Amino acid sequence: MDKSKVLRLVNRPTITDVAWQIVFRLGFPVARGWWRLRRARHVGALLAIHVGQSLLLLRCSYRSAWNFPGGEVRQGEAPEDSVRRELAEEIGLVVDAPLQLAGEVRGVWDGRRDRVFLFMVRLNTLPTLRLDNREIIDARLVPIDDLYTVSLTGPVQEYVQGLSSLNDRRNGP
Repeated sequence: MDKSKVLRLVNRPTITDVAWQIVFRLGFPVARGWWRLRRARHVGALLAIHVGQSLLLLRCSYRSAWNFPGGEVRQGEAPEDSVRRELAEEIGLVVDAPLQLAGEVRGVWDGRRDRVFLFMVRLNTLPTLRLDNREIIDARLVPIDDLYTVSLTGPVQEYVQGLSSLNDRRNGP
């Protein structure tokens, strides 16, 4: 049974938004191939937003796996600044609370060598989100115990595995 909570979203996609979704959906496989050929490197930053015993997950228009909010760290930009910028651009969320660096993961995802900074924040309630409806098309609060039933991006899987390891150590023999 899917216990994830579909969030109340403010704006519906326009025709222009749908056109952008198609561009993203068609362009992403091409970009992945290009990254593979170039052996591209990428630096990203994601934010795990905990609301009670759930995590906020987003779905992009161009991939089926769910992800945390965030994205590419621009040259000269601090990873935390990148996360805050992406939150505002993609889901209309401004988080005033301090972000805690949860770690850094490295892997080959989407055909490129990725270095991803993971931040976390705990919120009592989640404000209404304003999805950009171009790149980000869906948002859900998923109970932490149900994350194993959801298709997740590589960096999010790493974060969730870290949560599981931490809980295992806390609950010990």
